[in-house]
Amino acid sequence: MKILKPIILTILFLCFANDVFADELITVKLRNYIGNTSELSLRLKGEYLTLDPALNLKEGNEYTLLVKGKKLVLKQGKSKIKVDKPFILYPKSYDEEHLVYINDRPYMGAVEFHIEEKNNIRPVNQLLLEDYLKGVVPFEVFPTWDIEALKAQTLAARTYTIMHKDSTLDDTIQYQVYGGYSDFAKTNQAVIDTKGEIITFKNKPISTFYSASNGGMTESNKNVWGGEPTPYFPIKSDPFDPIQPWSFTLNKTQIDLDEVNWEQSNWWDKLEEKDKKITDSMKNWLQNNGYIGDIKILSIPHFSIEKGKNESSRSVEGSFHLEFMRRLFDGTVLFEKLSLDNVELKKIRPIISGVHFKSYLISSFEGTPDSYKVSGKGNGHGVGMSQWGASIMADKGKSYKEIIEHYYPGTEIEVYESQEETVNK
Repeated sequence: MKILKPIILTILFLCFANDVFADELITVKLRNYIGNTSELSLRLKGEYLTLDPALNLKEGNEYTLLVKGKKLVLKQGKSKIKVDKPFILYPKSYDEEHLVYINDRPYMGAVEFHIEEKNNIRPVNQLLLEDYLKGVVPFEVFPTWDIEALKAQTLAARTYTIMHKDSTLDDTIQYQVYGGYSDFAKTNQAVIDTKGEIITFKNKPISTFYSASNGGMTESNKNVWGGEPTPYFPIKSDPFDPIQPWSFTLNKTQIDLDEVNWEQSNWWDKLEEKDKKITDSMKNWLQNNGYIGDIKILSIPHFSIEKGKNESSRSVEGSFHLEFMRRLFDGTVLFEKLSLDNVELKKIRPIISGVHFKSYLISSFEGTPDSYKVSGKGNGHGVGMSQWGASIMADKGKSYKEIIEHYYPGTEIEVYESQEETVNK
């Protein structure tokens, strides 16, 4: 990473002279579409260079990048070449005629390839801020939305990026979803039309939180992440949010042990939970929290949501009990329990997953002898901008500046000046 940035800055300086300093260079680890893999396909559009003058990749050729014995190997046809570290592909000219295709997905700028966790290839894309945003906006919202909503999303995304510009971002929802080079005309135009504009409070960039839907009521940052409440994240009714009601039902018994034929050699493989989509989320959570091995969810003997709510009418606490079996790699089967009593709902929701348990704005909770049914409104934490609310505001003729003022009241829109610009003045 320390080698990559100076190289690309030098290339960009040679291509565009002083214009390069009008934009920040953004570094993004590619995880979302790549996953964890020891093999990637590569293809180039335009002429790309590497640090090894003997390594010459040709435009249009199909390459495979592999991990072999802790080394990167580049394969093309029947030929194989060991690649020296660092393996960096950078364009002879920085423009849309120079793209790196990784697993058929195009990326602008330069890409450095690392070996991560012994046998995974991790590409790291480095490109200019405005081009990065063109790859973010159409993957955070629908690229067919009204241009004013797309501009509002662009400002939120640009401000977020500026606040994290010294970090290595990734392309997942952990930061912002980034899909690489984008040719969506409307979102690209939204980025171009608002070039450099960010959202500020007292002349400083803000943390531009946003979610899909606030359910008709915005939330305070204090209620979600703690700390002091921020004036531009008030709790207030939102007449533009489409509410987006949701519900899920969870059976108490997922696998009835009385019906298991323990004599069958493949009894484990025949076990299947009733609510597979939800229990798959539970298994992922358990495995990510130290429960190794293959898991079967047996039952949810207790699940409750307390009646108490915060100022935004969101539920705060609940209890959740989970019973499951875990088969270790040596075949040992363990019967285990997880008990969470009177805890914050933010400790329970990830187990069920935000895909099903969409928000804390709970409309009703019903427990029967056999199941639990939870209904609510909204999708996400509800702090800051509602993306669907912004879309509806734009459809009603509101400008992106009016959308920003509605969701981040008291803020200003300013043109960002990079440190390089400030120094050069």
